[in-house]
Amino acid sequence: MDLYVVNTLMRLYGVCGRIEDVRKVFDESPQWDLVSWTTLIQGYVDNGLWQEGVKLFFDMCEAGYRADEKMMAVVISAFAKLGDLSLGRKLHEYICNQGVNFDVYVGNSLVDMYLKCGDIESACKVFNQMPVRNVVSWNSMILGLADSGDYEEALRVFRKMLRKGIEPDEVTLVGVLNSCANLGVLELGKWIHAYVDKNRNEVDGFIGNALIDMYAKCGSIDNALEVFEDIKRKDVYTYTAVIGGLAMHGKGEMALKLFSEMCELGIQPNKVTFIGVLTACCHAGLVDEGRRHFAEMSKLYNIKPTTEHYGCIVNLLGRAGLISEAAEYVENMPIKPDVLIWGSLLGACRIHGKLDLAERVMKKLIKVEPEEDGTYVLMSNIYASEKKWRDAFHLRKRMKKGKIKKIPGCSSIDLDGVVYEFRRGDKAHAKSKEIYMLLDKMKHHLDDTNYLIDNCVYLQ
Repeated sequence: MDLYVVNTLMRLYGVCGRIEDVRKVFDESPQWDLVSWTTLIQGYVDNGLWQEGVKLFFDMCEAGYRADEKMMAVVISAFAKLGDLSLGRKLHEYICNQGVNFDVYVGNSLVDMYLKCGDIESACKVFNQMPVRNVVSWNSMILGLADSGDYEEALRVFRKMLRKGIEPDEVTLVGVLNSCANLGVLELGKWIHAYVDKNRNEVDGFIGNALIDMYAKCGSIDNALEVFEDIKRKDVYTYTAVIGGLAMHGKGEMALKLFSEMCELGIQPNKVTFIGVLTACCHAGLVDEGRRHFAEMSKLYNIKPTTEHYGCIVNLLGRAGLISEAAEYVENMPIKPDVLIWGSLLGACRIHGKLDLAERVMKKLIKVEPEEDGTYVLMSNIYASEKKWRDAFHLRKRMKKGKIKKIPGCSSIDLDGVVYEFRRGDKAHAKSKEIYMLLDKMKHHLDDTNYLIDNCVYLQ
């Protein structure tokens, strides 16, 4: 029962996932030290038992032990997984009050915790206060900002990282490519590709898959296919990325061909692969193929359809005018339809003028999400297309009474590495006056050259 042997044995059991044995060795030990507690807590945290790990930390504090930086890094990671911002802030106070060494590992853990809890301001503050930062520190900020949807800030942090002379690793590049994909920043994405070609032997793995996704989402499907062909070791994620990209660009038949190739190679598709396959069928109008692939998901691959898959099949049938069949899928779903599925069905009703069904679907949608502005706008458009002006007016009035506002659409453009966003009626841009003046000139020019703008018909 030598203490060093006990701690090492606990560590062994923890790495092997034998958490009950970790606890048994701990409980039977005649003495403990801080390493014993750290090993015990880390065993629970590493095996996904974050709540239990946090409880043990408080037990340790009550027993009179004072945590060091290694212990804090472990506990903070548990708080990050739990997403408990209130307790996370108390832990930060504990570090400051107890004089725990604020090393790079503690700093990285705090940044990660704040970002995962949605407190970007505190994460930035901790990051800026860190006396020493490594590539993991920068990665935590870039990936955390990207995960929270703040892609522009993620790219700003990346540019700052380069100015500081920190060399990005694979994790950095994947995070940056994800941000480029979501913003449509093609030029920076191409720069990352060139950087990878220059500094690595081959484009493969996570970076290769991220490049395919970036090129596809930035509208350059040919570049995405080139990257796909260059990847020597293709896996399910590689095929899923290219199938999804092709589906997005309306190249349904090519996407299905690659799906068949993937299956012939013995690569097992996953849930996301089938979302790409069904989307490909939807955009290409391949109804029979879509039905077949939807059925084969569970029969051949033992993949249980999710709401996303049902949304794809409903959208496919709705676009094809098979409204009754689409409604039947929704009614017989083993899981409760969400707002996206009902919305797909409502959209199909608008395309094919199914007013009675649209009214029934709207009632369902309002129950699921009463403040969804798209439901009211779409239904109002259906009424207008059917010349039901009074019903359309009442619906708009109902929106106003319920204080439901339509969220304005947003478009963006990347110019010289800066992303500019534009919304309807937006005057936030520094050159908004010049922009609107130019738009007016364009409109007058189109009028003068006999364009019928509303219908986009060229009359000359």
